[in-house]
Amino acid sequence: MFRRAAAVALFSAVLGVGGFAASAAITNAPPGATALCKDGTYSFSKTHSGTCSHHGGVAKWLDGSGSSTGGIALGRIVLLAARDQTSHCVLGVAPDRTCSPGAIYSGLTKTVLCSATFRTSSVRNVPDSEKHEDETEYGLAAKGYGATLEIDHIVPLELGGSNDIANLFPERAAPAPGYHVKDKLENKLHDLVCAGLMTLHAAQVGIAANWRGLYSAVFDVAP
Repeated sequence: MFRRAAAVALFSAVLGVGGFAASAAITNAPPGATALCKDGTYSFSKTHSGTCSHHGGVAKWLDGSGSSTGGIALGRIVLLAARDQTSHCVLGVAPDRTCSPGAIYSGLTKTVLCSATFRTSSVRNVPDSEKHEDETEYGLAAKGYGATLEIDHIVPLELGGSNDIANLFPERAAPAPGYHVKDKLENKLHDLVCAGLMTLHAAQVGIAANWRGLYSAVFDVAP
């Protein structure tokens, strides 16, 4: 039986989503800028990997990405922690947090995610090039691994997770528990959030920080 108080107490955290007057900064963006960083500086990065990683993360993409997909306004990409490293990431049973802290879309609110018309397929956008980039960062060969390994969303799309590489992790199917077991937790958390039994923020932070621990709290059994 799910014990909400215990789960929230175990996984509560503060997500800094500090705002600032970004519209004027975007209007005055210098030629060639691809992103506005949270500290007000601009990035000219040609890829999304590591963009604004030392400037608080991306406040707004200026290259036309991350704004909307399938008619759904995604908003801005919000990293759950700083992405300090983009190579030599340690591949283990959990993501290397210095490379893969997790990230969400600010526009994917509870109202959007719990709508009867919402489908993750409408916002899923991870090209093979990004998957291979993620594999390379973790020291893997850039190739398809079939069912043995999945480039998994750390915060799943059904909980507002982003397609940004900061929210991707090469997760194996075995040894257990692997990504198949995590899928079960993702579906359950979506149900709990939409039923008002858990906040979206707690679900996002909890699954990014320690999904196995959150699984135990939700299902009252180890994964």
